[in-house]
Amino acid sequence: MAAISAGARPVTAWSPLRVRAFRMLWIGTAAANLGAWMQIVGAQWMLVADMGGEALVALVHTATTLPVLLLAMPAGALADIVNRTRLLVGAQVFIAAVAVLMTVLGAIGELEPGLLLMSTFALGTGAALSAPAIGALIPDLVPRTELVEASALGAISVNVARAVGPALAGLIIAATGATTVFALNAAAALAFTALLVFGRIGPKGVAENREHFAEALSAGGRYVRHTAVVGRILLRAVLFVVPATAIWALLPLFAGRDLRLGADGYGLLLGALGVGAILGAVLLPRLPAGPSTNGTVAVASLAYAGTLVAMAALRRPVPLTLCMVPAGVAWVAILANVNAQIQLFLPAWVRARGLAVYQVAVVGGQAVAAGCWGLVGHRFGLRAAFLAAACLLVAGALTAARWPLPDTRGVNQNPAVYWPEPHLLMEPAPAGGPVLVTVTYTVRPDVQDAFVAAMAPVGQARRRTGARRYRLFREGEASDRFVEAFLVPSWEEHLRQHYGRQTLDEQAQERAAVALAEGPPVIRHMLPLAVQ
Repeated sequence: MAAISAGARPVTAWSPLRVRAFRMLWIGTAAANLGAWMQIVGAQWMLVADMGGEALVALVHTATTLPVLLLAMPAGALADIVNRTRLLVGAQVFIAAVAVLMTVLGAIGELEPGLLLMSTFALGTGAALSAPAIGALIPDLVPRTELVEASALGAISVNVARAVGPALAGLIIAATGATTVFALNAAAALAFTALLVFGRIGPKGVAENREHFAEALSAGGRYVRHTAVVGRILLRAVLFVVPATAIWALLPLFAGRDLRLGADGYGLLLGALGVGAILGAVLLPRLPAGPSTNGTVAVASLAYAGTLVAMAALRRPVPLTLCMVPAGVAWVAILANVNAQIQLFLPAWVRARGLAVYQVAVVGGQAVAAGCWGLVGHRFGLRAAFLAAACLLVAGALTAARWPLPDTRGVNQNPAVYWPEPHLLMEPAPAGGPVLVTVTYTVRPDVQDAFVAAMAPVGQARRRTGARRYRLFREGEASDRFVEAFLVPSWEEHLRQHYGRQTLDEQAQERAAVALAEGPPVIRHMLPLAVQ
């Protein structure tokens, strides 16, 4: 991690928990994750044992993850334009209400398969609405130097819930029935709600002049499309997640068919992955940061591939259980670093939307990969599937030299209001548009090549912050004049470029380009004219 100044407390795996607001958020998220996994097991058990719906069991997972793929971007847009804490409270109250309804209907025997799957989809909707808001809140709660540890703690929460939730649900179902776990899921959502309400998490209000929903959705997609760093982070996540999902997708079959283990043995393998996740979080502060993060990711990928090779070669439960531990370490080491990098990079105005795209890439990658690995295992056998996944992981690790994970620690994405205030002779309607903005520069012949090169990141910034179209022109009547022209959807959208979307890094890039020009640039705003 970054160097610690004299007198500062050392960064440890648990450092983010010193922050009360983050501690409340983490506890609530952990409870919600545990309740969600228990609910999934309860729904699957009810379908098999009570309703004879073995063929529908796989749809429980689909109903849980499909809302994430469908609603992540809308949820991210909402989390960027409304109060994130209030959005979380609303989502958790909705989850609690659905879980209570499932409990009541299950208790009176009216929870039919179709209604059960619809309720599971509704719970997944609540989780999909929550995830971008949670991720966007974390950088506001913990120091930048502790974001990797905060991400690792989130991974601990997910992996411990994944390991403990099914086992605990099995015990409860055996003793009292599936409806009890639905009630516990409702209790977990209500507990999270209480922590959000009384834990003073997040800002009290929302930004002034906030975006409309449709505009926010469009702006988020435009930002991601024109930001190479986000694309690189998504690539590194997908290159790991797709082959790594083979373990999670095939472990139940591997434990039951190849190792001939019961539910307790399968739980032990999951528990070993959970232990590895915790160990990985503890080790993260001791691992090198910055450019060396790529080395950490490569080594962790190779360690995970080693576990896959062991699963293909070994058939003894004890050594295989031990091999699960390094896989858990690697899973957390990679995803915590990748998640922290995107949280460090995204500016506040679009953070939830960027995290939503990341969530779609990771969750969607796992969902698609799980189905593919299931087909490979069915057609060629589990051993071949594990070896193929290991080869893909090794290949992905080798690509780090060509497409490394960017170091975002030094990026300054704080907002910078540095454009001059536009002074127009007429006042445009806020929603009026499109607006054409032209900026004219006078550039000496000896620095024109350098100027054109310096304008490349400026053009990307224009696109990220609102321009639908952008082009740099050279004036035909004067060899020393260059004109950049960009089209913004509305006057209101252009004002957001002036007052909130530009960052300090973008300011530095623009100043470097302007410094090559002679005198200040000439800025003009072309407003739409209604043709009669």
